[in-house]
Amino acid sequence: MFKNRRQNLVNLIISKYPEVKNGIILIFGGFEKSGQRFRQESSFFYFSGINEPATVALVKLDGQSDLYIPNSSTRANWVESTIDLDKAKKLGFDNLQELGSPIRGYELHPFFTEQEYKNLISTIEQTIKSGGKIFALNPKNQHEYFEQRFILDRINHFISGFLNSVIDISQLIAQLRRKKSKEEIEKLYKAVGVTIDGQDAAISLIGKDKFEYEVQAGIEYTFIASNSGIAFPSIVGSGPNSTVLHYNSNSRQMKNGDLVVVDIGAEFEHYCGDITRTYPVSGRFTKRQREIYDLVLECQQYIEMLAKPGMWLSNKDRPEESLNHLAREFFKERGYDQYFLHGLGHFLGLDVHDVGDYSEPLQVGDVITIEPGLYIAQEQLGVRIEDNYWIVEDGVVCLSEHLPKDADEIEKLVLQK
Repeated sequence: MFKNRRQNLVNLIISKYPEVKNGIILIFGGFEKSGQRFRQESSFFYFSGINEPATVALVKLDGQSDLYIPNSSTRANWVESTIDLDKAKKLGFDNLQELGSPIRGYELHPFFTEQEYKNLISTIEQTIKSGGKIFALNPKNQHEYFEQRFILDRINHFISGFLNSVIDISQLIAQLRRKKSKEEIEKLYKAVGVTIDGQDAAISLIGKDKFEYEVQAGIEYTFIASNSGIAFPSIVGSGPNSTVLHYNSNSRQMKNGDLVVVDIGAEFEHYCGDITRTYPVSGRFTKRQREIYDLVLECQQYIEMLAKPGMWLSNKDRPEESLNHLAREFFKERGYDQYFLHGLGHFLGLDVHDVGDYSEPLQVGDVITIEPGLYIAQEQLGVRIEDNYWIVEDGVVCLSEHLPKDADEIEKLVLQK
């Protein structure tokens, strides 16, 4: 599978840059961060299947691929996962190379030296001297692939003019990653299922005088007990915190009369779920809370009916075909658009906010979220409802359809816990 993905990338590059006859693709693994569990850089994992940090995939335009690893004789004594030639070959790599001279200790750091990268640098220099190009993740924006770009800049310190030979392939990689395979959908289903279990755990813990962090603890225990990780900091926002979009300190004590927004996601084998529900702490919505809740749910159901290939997640130039603009118009017609403070949704996959070109319409194989919300700060009233959807030929399949969201069902769940 990973070898096929690398070949698909080679084919795209050859198609887009037919004039380039000589070149290599470089995709870098992430670095370890002290005190944090390592999570591999998503695009590197997509093309390699490798969870080892500080590794590099080098792919030639003839399809041959080499895996470069830090030169450490002690790493196996410190961590349970190391790469050898057999593992590399199982993932379709032709050769296993050391990046350079021996490193100090068992981990390579971002400010690596020229000697620690000398073997890879030698290959890069030979490619450039022969007129070749370097295809890498080097977008010209402020928010993507900063670690990949840092490494490229670091190499530029050792090879004069190196960046002049680099061609950005971030859009080509996004094109490949956004269309999910059957295997990816299965993993997303699993991530969504564990996330639903987390919502069930939240329901069982919500109540008067409980603290938000107690709910968070139950959610994240459920994730870990299912051999999954946490895709993003769990949001358990009650009362005034329900109107703060990315609130996650989760320190407030809940009171009867509060709504609590629970926005959580499990990560299973690198794939992420992202589901939000809003619950009444007392088990009963007030008349006003229910009015807003039903409005948000109605909006989500309206957009769900419209979502299909050819529509856009967001396109200001074609608002009649833009799900985001149609949702905003829905709220505007009812006098609430000023309380809809974020976009309608995003791509979902190896990252919570996954790669994907918003300037293109939705395609079969995309996975997205649909998450309308209204946040009325002066009333301490926030409602968000979010589900995960797979785009198919005639519409969408809701991956999280088994989690109730009708107001009556929500009340019943909270009251019967």
